[in-house]
Amino acid sequence: MDAKADKTLSFYDTFSRRRVPLVPLDPKNVRLYVCGPTVYDYAHIGNARPVVVFDVLYRLLKHLFPKVTYVRNITDVDDKINERAITSGRSIQEITDETTRIFHSDMDALGALAPDIEPRATEHIPQMVEMIECLIEKGHAYENQGHVLFNVPSMPDYGSAMSKMYLGETFDIHAGGIDLVFPHHENEIAQSRCAFGTCKMANMWMHNGYVTVEGEKMSKSLGNFYTVNDLLKDWPGETIRYALLSGHYRAPLNYSIKGLSDAQGALDRLYQSLRLSEDIEQQTAFPGEAVLEALADDLNTPVALSKLHALARRLNKTSDNEEKKKVRSEMIGSAKLLGLLNEKPDNWFQKGSKQVSSPTDAEIEKLIQAREQARENRDFGTADEIRDQLKSMGVILEDSKSGTTWKTS
Repeated sequence: MDAKADKTLSFYDTFSRRRVPLVPLDPKNVRLYVCGPTVYDYAHIGNARPVVVFDVLYRLLKHLFPKVTYVRNITDVDDKINERAITSGRSIQEITDETTRIFHSDMDALGALAPDIEPRATEHIPQMVEMIECLIEKGHAYENQGHVLFNVPSMPDYGSAMSKMYLGETFDIHAGGIDLVFPHHENEIAQSRCAFGTCKMANMWMHNGYVTVEGEKMSKSLGNFYTVNDLLKDWPGETIRYALLSGHYRAPLNYSIKGLSDAQGALDRLYQSLRLSEDIEQQTAFPGEAVLEALADDLNTPVALSKLHALARRLNKTSDNEEKKKVRSEMIGSAKLLGLLNEKPDNWFQKGSKQVSSPTDAEIEKLIQAREQARENRDFGTADEIRDQLKSMGVILEDSKSGTTWKTS
């Protein structure tokens, strides 16, 4: 095991319904399978959540282990694809090729790393047929009116071919959206175990929660159906990514314009901290221990983001150059684990970021008064946060016996 991999990772396993430590079957090669898209239409924000969430998991595993094999499939055989071809008059391949290309482009914009292997269902029909024949031969499936059906009674403890080919009959983590738990993943487990005679398919199953939009289930009829492609016309990919990571992956996530705006403001503050410290010599970036601990604890991205902001506040506060070097490197390394802060600060603000406009004098004075009140109440934590907030907006405070004055940086 790599020296960095002595950190204990624990994640909630959906099928045992408890949090369990990750114990790789082979510590030299951790194997991860994530369910990919069915490519009949543009990916919506709900489709993007597992990609982004489990991209963070992939980054964490890559940081801790010497090798990670990440497989994410493309489903290009499906009734919905057939229906889309009939209604549009286009060929199935034309639809799936175009939709796959747009999916890749959209996920790249969200900062998602490409998987190591991305098998397409159409490329693995012979393996699927072989698996089906194996199930029939063992009495776990049967033919009926031109269909092959799984024989549920043949597997007493009942509640696929591509994962086995690339990761083996049993691998470390299988991940996807909560909507896939039943029947999709339950069926995968049953078919795989019966075909290969194994006691399990994956050591751990991880599922992200549903996404609602403005408090309601996504629906085209309600006008709250957002594709990633459409959102990218108005928001930077990092902003969409930050909003997706702002809630714990297992909990439902309410996606809203306010949430996007809040994510934008948070990123602006982080980038402003980096911009104000650009004169500091860059050291090798390394993730902070607090961020690592948060991600090791069931991939707690909200806590990891809060620790990232804590690093930004430390960077804003310190005047010691050596401390600045250390904290800045830690902040950049931590952000990399989350797939954030990939731009140079000036580029971020120049590329049309919806940056919060410069505060007015009245807004600055109001924040200063709030800080003074916090200091009078001996709430020094809040006072420091207000000072740091002003600094991130380019406002420098100067305290003296006669009061607090300010200037813009």
